[in-house]
Amino acid sequence: MFDWLNFLSYAVVTAATPGPNNLMSLSNAGRLGFRRSFPFNLGIWAGFTAVMLLCTLFCGVLSDLIPRIHTPMLIIGAAYMLYLAWKTFKSSPITDDGGASKGSFASGLLLQFVNPKIYVYCIVSMEAYILPHYGGNWPALVLFALLLAFIGFVFTLCWALFGSAFKLLFSRYARATNTVMALLLVYCAVSLFL
Repeated sequence: MFDWLNFLSYAVVTAATPGPNNLMSLSNAGRLGFRRSFPFNLGIWAGFTAVMLLCTLFCGVLSDLIPRIHTPMLIIGAAYMLYLAWKTFKSSPITDDGGASKGSFASGLLLQFVNPKIYVYCIVSMEAYILPHYGGNWPALVLFALLLAFIGFVFTLCWALFGSAFKLLFSRYARATNTVMALLLVYCAVSLFL
């Protein structure tokens, strides 16, 4: 019998913890406000959904390839997180350009394809919880992939709401806030290798 409590506990804790999506959503909403950062979050959801579906589809293949692609994926993911940390550290508190560069749908979408946290999120969810009960049942697997993406999106929005709620505080203390956000991204990058 499928253990919904364990599965949802894992999914919620993983989706709610800091990672590139959540930290960038917090940062963008803190700089731009919730409404102006929303396209970025929609991009995250679209990319997250695509990655969950692809990862679900290729989970069996990925399990065989993980030993060969694990290190390159970690290096690429860590490098991108360090790039995001640098951009966050150097960013201004408020932008007047509509957030086209960091708050865009495309940037949220593309972030998903180099975000190792969501690959791990999907692989662990599939291998540990879902495939043992629903392996070969493709409609159920697709629904689980969509559920995982939706859970991730909900917590990304929660982080964005938090960033938006503290926009004034973040803009007043922009240097300290950007430094903390950048250090959290550096921590995420380093923790990939621990």
